[in-house]
Amino acid sequence: MTDSLVELIGHNSANSTYHYFTNPIGPPSINNAADGELSTQNCIQAFSAPGFLEHYDGFLVACYSDHPLVAWLQQQLPTRKKLHVTGILEASIYKSLGSLSSNGIFGIVSTGKVWEELLTAAVTKYFQQVDGDRNLASTVFAGVETTGLNATDLHDAPAEEVRRRMKDATRRLVSQQGRDVQAICLGCAGMAGMDVIVREALVEQLGPQRGNDIVIVDGVKAGVEWLEESLE
Repeated sequence: MTDSLVELIGHNSANSTYHYFTNPIGPPSINNAADGELSTQNCIQAFSAPGFLEHYDGFLVACYSDHPLVAWLQQQLPTRKKLHVTGILEASIYKSLGSLSSNGIFGIVSTGKVWEELLTAAVTKYFQQVDGDRNLASTVFAGVETTGLNATDLHDAPAEEVRRRMKDATRRLVSQQGRDVQAICLGCAGMAGMDVIVREALVEQLGPQRGNDIVIVDGVKAGVEWLEESLE
């Protein structure tokens, strides 16, 4: 999964150098909140090495969830004026909101069914933290549709099965009666590069004009973009 992110983002931009860290002993796929907690504790052990945190100006936590490592990193570095931390979920919501018109809404296509509840709660929490409004999610959030695959399945399962499930979840998301979905978030770092599949499903479901108008947000790209802008 990390290799796919390196392929997507690379190692350098005009202003920054990117380093990648893979949890060495964590769960191979974060499939629920308990996996997120376990991966956080394992990362904390590695990040506690002298000088590790101070070496960087920004951190992007590449798990599409309300991942505890985001909050932990923010708590460790309160005095660093130019250090920024975000997760790919938070970055994708921010990016999606910027693309919506007055009546538009955004939704998420994710992996296992457990994420329907977990990500809905995470989006609600985001709006409460940013705007102090838990109810805003009901106005601009279309919800979560899932593929039934976990993160490792996205790379290990037969390609045609992954394609079919991604398309089915996308179609369900945009088929809600009377709701104008204008942005869709790829709800897993393992979906990096799968925006092509989502686009195909949108065009097939809605036609070329409407299907091509919907913004597809890759949380990893959105997170890198957010950090780059924050560190300018």
